[in-house]
Amino acid sequence: MKNIAYLLIVIVTMGACNKATKDKKTQQDLVIDQDAKDRLDATLQSFVTDSMVAGASALIIEKGEEVYFNAAGYADREASVLMARNTIVTIYSMTKPITGVTLMTLYENGDFQLEDPLSKYAPEFTNMQVVTGLTESGEMILDSANRAITIADITRHTAGFSRRSDLGLDSLAGNADLLNFETTLSDMAYKLSKIPLGYQPGQRWEYGISVDVQAYIAEKLAGKPFDEYMREVVLDPLGMSETSYFVSEEKRSRVAAIYQRTDSGLFRVPDENVHTLNYQDWPMKPGGWGLKSTIDDYMKFAQMLLNEGTYNGNTILNPESVKLMATNHLPAVEDSLWLKSKGRVGFGIDFAVRTEPPQSPEEKNGVVGEFFWDGAASTLFWVDPKNELTVVLFVQIFPFSNGVHKQFRDAVYGKI
Repeated sequence: MKNIAYLLIVIVTMGACNKATKDKKTQQDLVIDQDAKDRLDATLQSFVTDSMVAGASALIIEKGEEVYFNAAGYADREASVLMARNTIVTIYSMTKPITGVTLMTLYENGDFQLEDPLSKYAPEFTNMQVVTGLTESGEMILDSANRAITIADITRHTAGFSRRSDLGLDSLAGNADLLNFETTLSDMAYKLSKIPLGYQPGQRWEYGISVDVQAYIAEKLAGKPFDEYMREVVLDPLGMSETSYFVSEEKRSRVAAIYQRTDSGLFRVPDENVHTLNYQDWPMKPGGWGLKSTIDDYMKFAQMLLNEGTYNGNTILNPESVKLMATNHLPAVEDSLWLKSKGRVGFGIDFAVRTEPPQSPEEKNGVVGEFFWDGAASTLFWVDPKNELTVVLFVQIFPFSNGVHKQFRDAVYGKI
């Protein structure tokens, strides 16, 4: 009996040791271990202490579990409102991936193919012209586009739409007032189609109005206003009830102020300069910017992408479509301008896609295969499939801060 009892003790003890070893190994395998949490806490606080931002918040989910949330500083410094989990921020270009997913639901319906000419669905973009130079008197020299703009072009910023100041295209776009709040996406498309391209379609990556054209195409194909269709197929199924263009009065006390960083410190940008689109239900609903959101809402979107199109039992896209969006489509593009500032990346459908690991401590940290984007007020999110990691960083600071993103990524993964 003693021998049996002894054997039972040994078996139980070995089992406990194996579990402890397994748990320890699991903890070691996590990106967000205690050291990472300590780095993140210190980094968020340093952003505020060093007056890089007025307030910051970060949310991270790893392997299906929330592993980090913290907030530091103020959402509204002048009103002494702290940055919080329910703070509503202006996400600017982090609207673009949501627009892309909205458009791709129509791709899955068979409503278009990526290589279809844009003019098949928007005839105003037939027979586009390209500016090839200026005459001595400053007149534009025009040539016919060597091929049609495709839907793929507007998903990867290679359509040729440009605001090149050296060719006067910035003045034409400014005078056209393409995204005037009192006009519609249809009005935008008509005015844009009358402006010559700055590059041949497919020649160059130039970030810009292409995603607003995506919204226009989605609206036409869906047969309903773009914002309504987006809510129907993306926002509501994901439970993103705090994400919208229009912010009702009862929610506005939670909207974060936006600050401008100068050598003299942080200065609040007047609310009328940054919140006007959201405080009235204007006809214009841009695809490229304009949404406000909370950190939990945006995390739902990121988790859906990590889960290859499904979140909380609701399927937004099929895995094949998400993989298509998260694949680099730029190998043949001549020049990608400032995209290289994001790291060693290409571009998919409304995301940057990391194609190589960082090679020096000066580069932004990240993992090959991750896809991500950011916003003009320095918000950031990424999806890291290798580590089953999704990350959302919210700050509200102009000008766009590569420094904030560099330090935050180093806090997540450790310095290179």
